Amino acid sequence: MSGRYRILLFCLLFALMPVASAARMVSVAGGEVHLRSGPSDQNEVKWVLSKGFPLQVIKSQGDWLKVRDFENDEGWIYAPLTSSTPHMIVKAQLANIRSGPGKKYKLTGQARHGVVFRTLERTRYWVKVQHESGKTGWVARKLLWGW
Repeated sequence: MSGRYRILLFCLLFALMPVASAARMVSVAGGEVHLRSGPSDQNEVKWVLSKGFPLQVIKSQGDWLKVRDFENDEGWIYAPLTSSTPHMIVKAQLANIRSGPGKKYKLTGQARHGVVFRTLERTRYWVKVQHESGKTGWVARKLLWGW
């Protein structure tokens, strides 16, 4: 292979690296789901997660996913119990919910650390979310974790 083609191949691989390293996200599909210490229902239950809880996939093994949550805790979840529906969780101690995407919009509520929302729309700095109660609003993206 000539030097020119090696450089072209290197540039192409380098350009694709961010796409390859993009984190895959899932959310809990429904009810209460066990996050386990290993990839089997025989492994210890570490936590019980509720519907919509967002998780970052680290790796997969058969029908199991090794995942990480917003506090960097890791465990295993049975893949059929997850969904591709985007959700976010409040990572700040308190997050203001507004009527529109910006601080100039009316404050309509607040959410505490650990509250899960379904993601409806995203801008660069704001996310339109919906709580399981049905209430919708906009939250500053920097206060949330997920997708």
